[in-house]
Amino acid sequence: MLPSTLPNPRTPSSMDAPPLRWGILGSGWIADQFVSALRAHTRQVVQAVGSRSAATAATSAARYGARTAHASYEALVADPDVDVVYVATPHNFHLPHSLLAIGAGKHVLIEKPVGLDAEEAREIEAAATRAGVFCMEAMWTLFLPKFDVIRQLLDDGVLGSVHTILADMGETFAPQHRIFDPRLAGGPLLDLGTYPVTLATWVLGAPDAVWAVGSPAPSGVNGQIAAVLGSPKTTAALHFSILGETPTVASISGSDAVIEIDRHFYRPGGFTLRDATGTAALRWQEAAVGHEGLHFEAAEVARRIAAGETGSPLSPMARTIETLEVMDRIRQSVGFDFTAAAAPTTAVPDGRPIVRSESEKGLETTS
Repeated sequence: MLPSTLPNPRTPSSMDAPPLRWGILGSGWIADQFVSALRAHTRQVVQAVGSRSAATAATSAARYGARTAHASYEALVADPDVDVVYVATPHNFHLPHSLLAIGAGKHVLIEKPVGLDAEEAREIEAAATRAGVFCMEAMWTLFLPKFDVIRQLLDDGVLGSVHTILADMGETFAPQHRIFDPRLAGGPLLDLGTYPVTLATWVLGAPDAVWAVGSPAPSGVNGQIAAVLGSPKTTAALHFSILGETPTVASISGSDAVIEIDRHFYRPGGFTLRDATGTAALRWQEAAVGHEGLHFEAAEVARRIAAGETGSPLSPMARTIETLEVMDRIRQSVGFDFTAAAAPTTAVPDGRPIVRSESEKGLETTS
């Protein structure tokens, strides 16, 4: 039997989060979305932006309303007026850019996924632990009010014994989009697959077995993947594609009820809770505001840092690493790697190579 009403989300108001001074490392599409949400829905301060040239930095600072423009990432992380750095460069630059910020003693929020694989995520976590700074992946989905309502339903046992996750995500991209570039770790796994896999591990934990098949895109990167995550009593069937639009819905099924999450399941929006017979239902609906919902993760970061914490229980690095381990197994099952995801390097003062991208345009996916 379903409850009489759905629980209320426990998500605090983002406006109530203590203001921190943010440095924006990277100035592509996702950085634009993040800053826009920050400025519209929080009291956070966009203190500085870092780019590879004075001209680009000045243009980005004007667009973001940032107080300072830095002509290099090194200058950004050295800025004493920056409390926390948001790393928004392409996937294969997350590791060096995160380590650069952490090495400067800055707290970091790193765009998803944290790294190309679990090994890179472990390296980032270890560096943050040594430095005593906050570190979190920007998996914004987990901070949305609707996912707090879903978490309460799961924790309260409303679904009974959860046995199945179904999740799909497919989008259409222009042929020149960086998602088709093997040098930038292109393909659907890191940009899109991170959402269905995160949902599966968030609900079911790590699987015992992983099977996956894929097919290529015309550029040579992987184009789509179908994966099954199996354990003795649970199964997750996942699909992600850059070859075209797909329903992009998800469901969580249990012995007593099922949650059906609307299209663009990873964004703000609605879901329906149905009983096992399909005769009773409850509806959750919130404004489908798209990437304006990015402010919830920023507010969580601000609250945790202000409290002296180095992570968030809503998205701990241990779970992030667990999810990347599953993604590594999917990639190995399909049979591809990211060895082409390389770029020229230059040395920073401590001798660690820092990767330089050729362009800051189209840095992140539309997701």
